[in-house]
This record gives sequence, C-alpha cells and structure tokens, in this order.
Amino acid sequence: MSSIKIETIVKDKNRMGECPVWEERQNSLVFVDINSQKVCCWNSITKEVQCVPVDARVGSVALRKCGGYVITVGTRFAFLDWEDQNLINIIDLEADKPNNRFNDGKVDPMGRYFAGTMAEETAPGVRARHQGALYTLPPDCCVMKQIEQVDISNGLDWSLDHRTFFYIDSLTYAVHAFNYDVCTGEIDRSSCKPVYKLEKEEAMPDGMCIDTEGKLWVACFDGGRVIRIDPETGKRIQTVQMPASKITSCCFGGKDYSEMYVTSAYDGLDKVKLAKEPRAGEIFKITGLGVKGIPQHYFAG
Repeated sequence: MSSIKIETIVKDKNRMGECPVWEERQNSLVFVDINSQKVCCWNSITKEVQCVPVDARVGSVALRKCGGYVITVGTRFAFLDWEDQNLINIIDLEADKPNNRFNDGKVDPMGRYFAGTMAEETAPGVRARHQGALYTLPPDCCVMKQIEQVDISNGLDWSLDHRTFFYIDSLTYAVHAFNYDVCTGEIDRSSCKPVYKLEKEEAMPDGMCIDTEGKLWVACFDGGRVIRIDPETGKRIQTVQMPASKITSCCFGGKDYSEMYVTSAYDGLDKVKLAKEPRAGEIFKITGLGVKGIPQHYFAG
C-alpha cells in the first residue's frame, strides 16, 4: 500500500459539512453544510468554491441525470438548478413532526433517491426517539416510505451486485444490511442483520461509501477517523485517523476514483476544543489508500 496523505481542499469552515458527491461532469466535489443551509461545489481545476443558499437545513445532495441536483431540504425533496439557483419543491413530508428534518441521502443503481429523516435536538444531547424514517424518491416522484422508527438516518449504500442495502441509524452505533430488490427498489425489512458494531473509540457512525472491492468506508462522528469494514466478515480492516474529531461522511472521486473526500464539522465544539482542532469543519482529500471507489449514480427523474 502506498503512503496515505491527507490534505485540506476546502479551508472555509463548515458548521456541519456533509454528503460529499463527486461530480464527474465538472471535475468537482459537491457537498452540503447542513447548519449553514447551503449547497456547495468545489472545482478541482480552479480550486474555487461556490455555494447556493437554501431556506432550511439541507441534509443531502445527489446528481441529476438531466443536469443540476436533487436535494433534501427541511422535510422536502426538491430540485436545485445550479445555474439560476432556483429551488423547485417536489414534495413535503412529515407535516405532523415539525421538529424533524432530512439527513443523509444517496441514489441507488436504478436512479432512485433514498433519504431519511431525524428529530432535531431540543437541548444538547436531548432528542425525541424513533421519530425518523427512510424514504425513496423514484423517478416518477411518487415517494415511498421504506423504514420507520429511525433515530438518525445516516450512511447508506448498495453492494456491488445490488442485492444488499447497507444502512446506518447512528444511534444503533452499527452498520446494518438488508436484502434489496433493485428491480422494485424495495428493502426487505425482515432481513435486517448487523454488519459491524462500532468500538467505543470509533464513537458514532455517520456517512458511508463502498469501494470496488465491496468494502465499506464509514465516517466516525466524534471518533476522528474513517474506518474500512469487510461486510462479509464483519471485521474492521483499516483505520485512517483524521485531523478533526467530527468526521461526517466520505466518498470516492477524482479522475480514476482513487481519491477519498471527507467532510467534517465544527458545530458542537467549544472554544477550547476548537483551539485544539484548528482544522475542524474543513473538507479533506485522502490519497494513497490503494483502493478505488465507484462513480455516483444519477437520479433518473
């Protein structure tokens, strides 16, 4: 394995950087800052960052096949036209849960957008339990609820053969696997089984991606690391220590998808902790991992 290198690509601090997505068409990294209510794009050629503000906390962003993006903002699915910064609402959910918002999301191999909700904290460390759900937005935009009674819907991805759906509900402190029907887009909830339970020092699982060898990479929030898991054996096979504690998500990108991009956050750190973590909230690039990822799927609607 070559020598691992971690560098900062976006020094502007993100309150809650999340959901990095490699935009191959523009050689760019798209990501969100949830708490700053903006969608951002870092151009790998010019090194410039452009951001589009939205009207609520934005949980995730995904590429749209016809151009632009599909996002989750507040409790809504919406299309984002990057050029004119126009937001077109698709559907608003969970009107009966005003304290909920969407969190992480990703597109499946057939172009369906999966995204889940969570309850916001009412005080530090205090939130209503089991208020979230996982939804699918298919190309026809007829939303389907897949999983209920979720705490913090987070990392998600599919096995290389598309027959398994990997999912993180962060407060379970574990990665779970479900049987998946890629033709119908349905998750078999009865098939749920644990893949990996995080160790104490790994803290809370957050965003997740998969590599070309079928191994999972999980960002560890408050754990300051990204870990690589073998879903077949349930073993951790690699740990990459990061220069910030609140690591939120990861994805592969670059010309040959051999680079890993990692988001982080600074919200929740007091002045003393921020002084010890001057790179908290930055966006990082890791090279030298010795593995590659796969391109992101496009939303087909």
